[in-house]
Amino acid sequence: MIDRYTRPEMGRLWTLENKFRVWLEVELAVCEAWHRLGEIDARSMQDIREKADFDVDRILEIEETTRHDVIAFLTAVEEKVGPAARFIHLGCTSSDIVDTANGVLLVRAGEIICAGFEKLLAALKSLAHAHKGRLCMGRTHGIHAEPTSFGLKIAGFYAEFSRHYERFRHALEGVRVGKISGAVGTMAMIPAEVETITCEILGLNVDPISTQIIQRDRHAHFFTSLALAAGGVERLCVELRHLQRTEVLEAEEGFRKGQKGSSAMPHKKNPISAENMTGLSRLIRTNALAAMENMALWHERDISHSSVERVIMPDSTILMDYILHRLAGLIENLRVIPENMDRNLMGSMGLFFSQRVLLGLVDAGMGRQDAYVLVQRCAMQSWDTKRLFRDIVCNDAEITGRLSPSKLEEIFDPSYYLRHEDLIFSRVFG
Repeated sequence: MIDRYTRPEMGRLWTLENKFRVWLEVELAVCEAWHRLGEIDARSMQDIREKADFDVDRILEIEETTRHDVIAFLTAVEEKVGPAARFIHLGCTSSDIVDTANGVLLVRAGEIICAGFEKLLAALKSLAHAHKGRLCMGRTHGIHAEPTSFGLKIAGFYAEFSRHYERFRHALEGVRVGKISGAVGTMAMIPAEVETITCEILGLNVDPISTQIIQRDRHAHFFTSLALAAGGVERLCVELRHLQRTEVLEAEEGFRKGQKGSSAMPHKKNPISAENMTGLSRLIRTNALAAMENMALWHERDISHSSVERVIMPDSTILMDYILHRLAGLIENLRVIPENMDRNLMGSMGLFFSQRVLLGLVDAGMGRQDAYVLVQRCAMQSWDTKRLFRDIVCNDAEITGRLSPSKLEEIFDPSYYLRHEDLIFSRVFG
């Protein structure tokens, strides 16, 4: 992934040097397992611990000849260790090392992503509580529907990202596995105790059954959980972009001193962060499709998944880490504009009260369809004349013949729409 979208901690995890370092962690853990079982003597084990190292350039140089990165890596390490290197990779196949190392890398990346989820959830929770009770227009199909509160709007996103976080944590446990089971997973050349001890050292669970590889449904689950979260990111970003439209302008991204919005138009303040994350979310979802395509491999293993994972493992985790932190920052610095919420609330002449009038007439004994026709007639008159819906209703003899002035006063009370806000907040936040 390009530096522009890479945060340092996650970026360091996916460097070529660190990939080889984790491979070495796995090889050393396998040697420790053999040592505990008495197959590697103490002197040789000490040499391996002290001398096992590599030079990245040397690995790449060897790979030019071997055309096999694991063999090149092992050769470079053997050059450093000397005679005791005969015990390194004992009984293993390349995928024992690579797949187990990928488990370590994905778990470490996942823990960084979990911290990003927690940061975003904290920002959403704070924003929701700050604007609890703040009436704004709720929209369906982009059209004024009925009032909600800005707090409820944000609480809905908090609830969604709580689900994304829970799904991701479950998927993370699915890839927290290793395998040291040999060429086709039968452990013919390596005892089960080596696999158990190795995974214990690395903080992984043992995959109960593997072929030459860990099956890729685990990885597909991991990347599709990221894709679902990316869908949630886009949904929130699209909402924020709509709210920043000039005609709406109920909220807008923070705009720093010295920031510029357009090379041509000095007045511009654009929702650039939300637009950026909308685009990056598409990449994460695309990578999830590639992860699912990786599931169908020939027999006990082919190599078609490997090239894909060299791209999607770093790219998707780097992007999700970047997005979660950028989105949290956007939420923390979001400018909410209550006066525009008030303006927009009455921008449709108070037509949102139509259902309250409808139900009031039904409660007064009028048939629902007759009441609907009557209220719709008043609503269309309000649309056509740009007069307040309330004024038209209160001057309609059929309605006032059934609803008293006090009842109409009650019907046109906007606070009614938030009477269950506390209940919903308690459901979401506990």
